Amino acid sequence: MSGFHEDSVWWLLLLLVVPLAWIPVLRPRARATIGFPSVAPLRAAGSTLVSRTRWLPLALRTAALALLAICIARPIKANEQTKVFVEGIAVEIVVDRSSSMLAMDFQKDGRRADRLTALKDVAGRFVLGGEGLNGRPGDLVGLISFARFADSVCPLTLDHDYLVQVLDDVAVAGNRSEDGTAIGEAVALAAERLRDATERGGDLPKPKSKAIILLTDGENNAGDIAPVTAAEICKTYGITLYAVGMGTIGEAPYPMQTPFGGTQLVPVPVKIDEKLLKEMAAATGGQYFRATDSRSLEKIYETIDRLEKTTTEQRRYLQFGDLSVEGFMVAGFRVPALLLVAFLLVCAELLLSQTRWRTLP
Repeated sequence: MSGFHEDSVWWLLLLLVVPLAWIPVLRPRARATIGFPSVAPLRAAGSTLVSRTRWLPLALRTAALALLAICIARPIKANEQTKVFVEGIAVEIVVDRSSSMLAMDFQKDGRRADRLTALKDVAGRFVLGGEGLNGRPGDLVGLISFARFADSVCPLTLDHDYLVQVLDDVAVAGNRSEDGTAIGEAVALAAERLRDATERGGDLPKPKSKAIILLTDGENNAGDIAPVTAAEICKTYGITLYAVGMGTIGEAPYPMQTPFGGTQLVPVPVKIDEKLLKEMAAATGGQYFRATDSRSLEKIYETIDRLEKTTTEQRRYLQFGDLSVEGFMVAGFRVPALLLVAFLLVCAELLLSQTRWRTLP
């Protein structure tokens, strides 16, 4: 979008004065005459390029004056930019990777899947969107995994593709020394990461609110921080905790190695401390959910998606460029393009009018 600055546009009226430069040429005036007995020899000599273009110096002067009038009127070019202002939230997804997450009581793509695989699938769609989930494009999302110990595997970030890639790499604890369920320690770590990113400043945008999504299928049996204490930390920092109990009620099919080297699914009793998880969520103003299959897990994420909304506002900006002074860099100096053209036109007019195109009175 182009135009002229509203405070200077009236200077375009100078363009009405520019044609006055032709008056000396067009106006008849008394000229000195020299008597010739005949003009036939002059006509026989013919005309030259200079005589046919004797108007050129004056045309250059007219163009220079017109360009100067346009520069005074300040032509501008507006580059319209649309920016989306997002007042998002900060979310830490806390994933249980204890060995019990291998229970095969969920489904993915119509096939039996273990709890961790189903969790990754739905959590990925919660972040990126798809299949009924809107995604969290304006939210800071971080990832913490835990078994006997809690680890921050991805900091709060807007690069959600990277976060989902890290989530896909989370694996169940591979040996007995790592196995366990440190719920309190994981939630406390998530609360600390949210506090660090949102209260200590930095380059990250300040979120509207903070939330933790805890996904676990067991009871707290490891770690130095009690789950109730971790919930109190969340409450102190203004963090809402959503707790999700993963797994069917009663028994769940768990893969066990057979004496012949293969595996078979064996029913294993399910133990989830729902009372504790409800208490933790309630202490922070959050909710507890029970995910007994993949569809119920999706509904839980849909509910959280509605509860923790992101406010989006569209703002438009006009960035004006003054074409009369904007130009290009030469030897470290900015040369205004339009003024340079006007200057060159004036120089060309002076050069021509004082050399081959010079007119004698």
